[in-house]
Amino acid sequence: MATQEPNRPDGGPSLEQILALIAPGMLDVVVAPRGARVPVADVVLHDPGEERDDGSWAASGLILLAVGVDVASPEAIDVLRGADRAGAAAVVLRRGARGPRTALLEAAASGRTALLTRRPGQGWTEVLGQLRTALAHSVPAGPAGVEGLRLGDLPGLANTVAALVGGAITIEDPQSRVLAYSRMDHEPDPMRRLTILGQEVPRWRVDELRESGFFQALWSTDGVVRLPADERYAERLAVAVRHGSEVLGSLWAAADGRPLAEDAAAALHTAARAAVPHLSHHQTWGRAAARARESAVRALLDGSGQAARVAHEAGLAPGRPYTVMVAEAYDRRELRGVPAAAPGGTAEERVLDVLALQAAAYRPGCVTARSGRRLYVLLPAGEDETDPARALLAAARSVPRGVVFAGVGPVTADLSRLPASREAAELVVRVLAERAARLPAADVGSAGAAFGELVPEVSALRVLDRIAPLWESLSGPVHAMVEHDRAHGSEYGASVAAYLDAFGDTGTAAGRLNVHPNTLRYRLRRARELFGVDLADPTLRFLADIGLRLARRTG
Repeated sequence: MATQEPNRPDGGPSLEQILALIAPGMLDVVVAPRGARVPVADVVLHDPGEERDDGSWAASGLILLAVGVDVASPEAIDVLRGADRAGAAAVVLRRGARGPRTALLEAAASGRTALLTRRPGQGWTEVLGQLRTALAHSVPAGPAGVEGLRLGDLPGLANTVAALVGGAITIEDPQSRVLAYSRMDHEPDPMRRLTILGQEVPRWRVDELRESGFFQALWSTDGVVRLPADERYAERLAVAVRHGSEVLGSLWAAADGRPLAEDAAAALHTAARAAVPHLSHHQTWGRAAARARESAVRALLDGSGQAARVAHEAGLAPGRPYTVMVAEAYDRRELRGVPAAAPGGTAEERVLDVLALQAAAYRPGCVTARSGRRLYVLLPAGEDETDPARALLAAARSVPRGVVFAGVGPVTADLSRLPASREAAELVVRVLAERAARLPAADVGSAGAAFGELVPEVSALRVLDRIAPLWESLSGPVHAMVEHDRAHGSEYGASVAAYLDAFGDTGTAAGRLNVHPNTLRYRLRRARELFGVDLADPTLRFLADIGLRLARRTG
């Protein structure tokens, strides 16, 4: 007589196994009359209003999520009893402030269906996703090497599948974005290199595959689809990864230095079944965890949370010194005055993706958060003297149209001082951006610096920030000159600024303006005659320096 696995009843994984794989605190077991080892067949959203009048609907072995039903509501007992008659393994209700009524507890204890409650703050979509991920993970679906992976370990999955298939593996989402890839034992072909560097299949290649009907074949079949080798690229096999009718992504195998074996397609097909729980986990739990971690990072950078608690949520070590790096990305076309995508468009997103990946690889323990065109990186301070901004900017150059300004704040041993490090890094970025604004667009390139390298310029920036509101409320010769330039397109202000920057050296200032020295002398004389900006007066020189620095900031 065959023995039954103690924790896996006939008919599927147990409720106990499913609950052990979801986030702690998401659901509470209120009453389980048959214990938590009842078999589970599936997880579905349940609308009590769709029951038949005679109650003859089937829900054998299902976990029903009764959306919109509170444990304290009058209909809660009817929902529970209906689920019990239909053979449901469990029903999940929303937990309100008052908790379940005594009558509901008694009804649950006298039936066969477990009563669970969803805790406040947990969305139904997330609950559904995590339960289905747990269900998929608890059913063996592939080779032992894949089964032994930590749930959601996509790089580990890619390496394991590569060993099974005998080729180089990439795991992609349905939008052809790369989620993970296997180690490379040989030099990759150009397409694999482009895909990994860009973290997605190039758009022109996606268009080729779509127009050829390849994607239609891939998404409409459960089998492996073959893409023959040509003069450009090695042979590829691809298979969709599905959970029921939902497409979670795809596995791609490329010949890695040698042709793919005859059994590669069969191995890839088996691996696709084993990949279901991992991609499902990435889609639900992994993204939710990433959002929570990014929120915790923002709280640390803003100083809006208790440092020790938020540090744990962000994955930081409270006793370790950290520094903040801020990277601001631009599309080069935007710097040239060509209309481009809104902030956070394709070029900016691509370069921020690359920087975030490089930050994770640069030093263990890095965490990141995004805001618009900016990427914030919390870097554990290392013993080496490598400048993290310059180290990470090297990766940004793989995105041709991307321009990045990166600043690194001071190291702080106290996490409560991270907002000060962030502010210093942001000021460094502003200094670099203002430097770039004074250059021809064609000469602008990515730049990075640490706070300690730019202390005078950062200090000047802070002074100007404080003075700006007062300056706007004043009037005088410098204000009149600036307004005239703005209204008429003249360059008196630029000429005065160049003269001051060159310490009164007319030849040097004229060279910077690309005009003849006599032209500069004429402009300076007219600035004195028209507006009263007499540069022989120390007070007016002081006011002109301040006013023109502020004017440059506003264009």
